[in-house]
Parts: sequence; structure tokens; C-alpha cells
Amino acid sequence: MKIGSVKENKNIEKRIAITPDIVKKYSSHGFEICLSENYGTHIGIDDKQYLDLGAKIFQDDKEILGSSDLILQLGMLSDENCSSLRENQILIGALNPYKNKNSLKDLVKKRINVFSLELLPRITRAQSMDILSSQANLAGYKAVIESFSNFEKAIPMMMTAAGTVPAAKVLVVGAGVAGLQAIATAKRMGAIVFATDVRMASKEQVESLGGKFLTVEGSENLETEGGYAKEASDDFKQKQEELLSETLKKIDIVICTALIPGKKAPLIVKDNMINNMQAGSVIYDLAAVQGGNTAFTEADKIIEKNGVKIMGESNILNKLPISASSLYAKNMFNFVENLFDKENKKININLEDEIIEKTLIK
Repeated sequence: MKIGSVKENKNIEKRIAITPDIVKKYSSHGFEICLSENYGTHIGIDDKQYLDLGAKIFQDDKEILGSSDLILQLGMLSDENCSSLRENQILIGALNPYKNKNSLKDLVKKRINVFSLELLPRITRAQSMDILSSQANLAGYKAVIESFSNFEKAIPMMMTAAGTVPAAKVLVVGAGVAGLQAIATAKRMGAIVFATDVRMASKEQVESLGGKFLTVEGSENLETEGGYAKEASDDFKQKQEELLSETLKKIDIVICTALIPGKKAPLIVKDNMINNMQAGSVIYDLAAVQGGNTAFTEADKIIEKNGVKIMGESNILNKLPISASSLYAKNMFNFVENLFDKENKKININLEDEIIEKTLIK
């Protein structure tokens, strides 16, 4: 059986779905790997590395797409590439089913089996395939590094003969995977860290990392069965707003990570709150691509309001493509391995398997 992967649009996506170390794992199951020419050269992986491991390199992407049994990607294929797909092929990736709903429906009509890994159930058996966690972990780390590099003061407390430099105060909004990594990274670098989340289960995790959890009085636990945050009531939002408004007056750096799958990012840091922040403060908004958690966020721009810098990127992982690709490729391999019937050496789309049933686009 053949596994293919074609180059992504490098202006949008620098990560790759198949790394050299993963080629060996696929080969051990009898898969033949087919890749675009210069597939990984932009992140320092030349074609020879793949060829030495037995992969095949093609100049024509249509040849790969037309002949492969499984196609592994990061994002959704272009319309032109989708037209090259044929019945009974399998397409797997982070295909953004909310944004690409119509394109995915068209592929399903062509009897192509499409799996979107954002839809993985949050169960123990799926952890090794969980692209949202592996990529969010890196995003949370990088958001802290980016915001600190734009903050014009020292981060840790420094005691010198000339006086004391106070530690920077960091607030992390949303304590999911990205938020927890942001807390851990900021704490390691000497900041005083606060965090807030609508899920009360996050309190213990935040405090275990050395952060202070800000609790809204009379909080309700806003967590879905799948472990995601759900939308808060108007009363909760009002109380959260009052708490945030007071807290932000003394905060130097804010890391926003609050997202609801398939919906516009919730607006949490409003214009009046930003107006009351100290000049020189920095906000990094990881929700920028979904509208942002602040009133002024614009993806891929640094907006300045009353001396406060607000920043966020369409794809922060393009700044860590080697690490991100390594983790993504491993997640992808684990998913493919779960699809693979080792005894009969074939792909088995077993809809009684929760992982397969939940990720298959219908």
C-alpha cells in the first residue's frame, strides 16, 4: 500500500506530515512512501534523507495523489489537488471541518474516506494521536517566548546594588494544554503567574505549576464531557469581567488561549480593560486566527493601544516547524497504525472503534 504526502502552501503552513524517522515505522508495516520533491527542504530535511530510507520522490503532485491509498497532510488540500483524488482513497489531516465543511462534503460524495484529527475523542487510548494537545503544548511555550521578547523589561526579579527589579506579572487566560504550558514556561523564567479558566478542574493543575488561580465568586464548572470549555452564562461572564478588569491593572503580560471548537473565539479582554492596563504591557493572543480573545486582536499584526501591544499570529507553529512536525508526524503514525489491520495487512475502517468513528467525516 502507498502513503503519499504533498507539499503544503509554505506561506500558510511550514509543518510536514511525514518526517524521516517516521518513514522507517511506516516501512516496517509494508507501506511505500511517496513524497513531493523538496518536501522538507525548508526545515533542513533534504530529499536524500527520504530516499536513503526507501521513500520515493515525485515532481508531479498529481501522480502522488492519484496513486496513493492514504494521503497524509497538515491542512486541507487545494481545490486543484482535491480534484486529483479518486474513490476509496483515505485522506487524513488537521482539515478544519468547521471552516472546510463544504469541501469535505464534496470529498465524501466522491466516496473518499476523510479523517480530521481535530475530532479525536478525549480518551486515554487516543492520547498518542492527539494533535491538538501536542501542537497546543508548543504554541503555549512559544507564545510566552514571543511576548517576553516584545516586553521591554526584565522578567525575573533581580536584586542588585543599584536596586531591585521586580518580577513581571503574567496572566494566562484559559488553562487548557496551551495555557498550562504557558504557565510552566513563564514560571520557569521567573515571572509571577496568575491564571483563569471557566473549568474548575483547572485550579489544581494551575496551582501544581506554581500559578495562582483566579476564581470567580460562585463559579459554575463549564466543562463539556469531552474536556473542552463550553460557553459561559451571562452572569458568569459579568463576574469574570469584573475580576479580570481589576486584575489587568497590575498585569504586565497576558497570554490568551481561550477557544471553543468550531466557534468564534470568546471576547474576554475588552477595550475598557486594555485602556486601564499599564503602558508597556504585552498581550499575546493565541486565539487570533479565530477572531481573538481581545477587542483589538488582528492576526499577524502588532496593534498598540494606549501603550499596550496586542499580538497574535495565524500559525505560531510556523516558528517551531521542526519540533511541531516531529510531534505531528508521530501523532499521525499512531492514528494510521490504529487503522491498520496487521494480521491481514490492510486498512480496516472499523466504525465500532470510537477513534475511527468520531474522526471520520460523514
